[in-house]
Amino acid sequence: MLKGCIVGTGSTTPKRVLTNKDLENIVDTTDEWITRRTGIKERRISSGGLDENTSDMSTKASLSALEMAGISPEALDMIVIGTVTPDRQFPSVACFVQKALKASKAVALDVSAGCSGFLYALSIADNAIATGSCKNALVIGAERLSSITNWEDRSTCVLLGDGAGAVVLTPSTGTHGILSTHLQSDGSFWELLYSSDGISKIPEMLNTIEGKPFYMIMDGNPLFKKAVCCMADIATEALEHNELSSADVKLMVPHQANLRIIKATAEKLSIPMERVYTNIYKYGNTSSATIPIALDEANREGLLKKGDFVLLVTFGAGLTWGASVVKWSF
Repeated sequence: MLKGCIVGTGSTTPKRVLTNKDLENIVDTTDEWITRRTGIKERRISSGGLDENTSDMSTKASLSALEMAGISPEALDMIVIGTVTPDRQFPSVACFVQKALKASKAVALDVSAGCSGFLYALSIADNAIATGSCKNALVIGAERLSSITNWEDRSTCVLLGDGAGAVVLTPSTGTHGILSTHLQSDGSFWELLYSSDGISKIPEMLNTIEGKPFYMIMDGNPLFKKAVCCMADIATEALEHNELSSADVKLMVPHQANLRIIKATAEKLSIPMERVYTNIYKYGNTSSATIPIALDEANREGLLKKGDFVLLVTFGAGLTWGASVVKWSF
């Protein structure tokens, strides 16, 4: 049976760095509080005029992944992007990326699943490969969360950043590749994390941000508890489906929402933190971009070897959550 196989990874983040010290000049907070509560020290913020729109970052990450894979854009059959911050309401970011890459034969679409967008997109591409309707697929997670941040809300503005990550999938008939992806959602909890109408006031020091007509609202404490339980449960389901245990996992790459959530999830799964990849301290929460950015960095740092079992696990607005088990192929 065909399965999608990751053969290339890529990522990019904006040039501007916004530190916790910078945020002390915007809202009533401190570097010590942010670090202790979230594990975040800094985040990247996109700027107008620097080619850092969602589609721009998606294209840059894609070119890096395609170069690693040794596949030309013309050979792509599908482009799927997980995002909640598209350049425009329509057309899709994927169509802009298709144009930029000149991937003329690729079908292009966006997926909206909050922070789970990348795994939802990965599942779509993997299923297309499994049915034989797609050979080469590009899967992207990309966000400009700075454009939907309420910069007067100190509980959320300290968390968010911008960036994009991408992977290239090709068919595999062997034992390597995406072994399974497990997705769930529960709309009855939508009020824990959602968008509200209205444009947030942009601080003077961040006046290059192009705000969108909505911003994020989050109910942190119940969301924290829900995230840990859902991520641990679906990760366990994914491992058991593939007759694996936590001990078999070479590296867990979780959604980078909050370091305390990551640690609590790892503890529930009995996976030591030395086998959990984190980069939240320098990027913050980039929503659907967190997993592909982390996966690319882990790959380029030489932390993944052929045959390693990699566990991807995420949680986001909707509520949505998911997990994927990958047997690394290169």
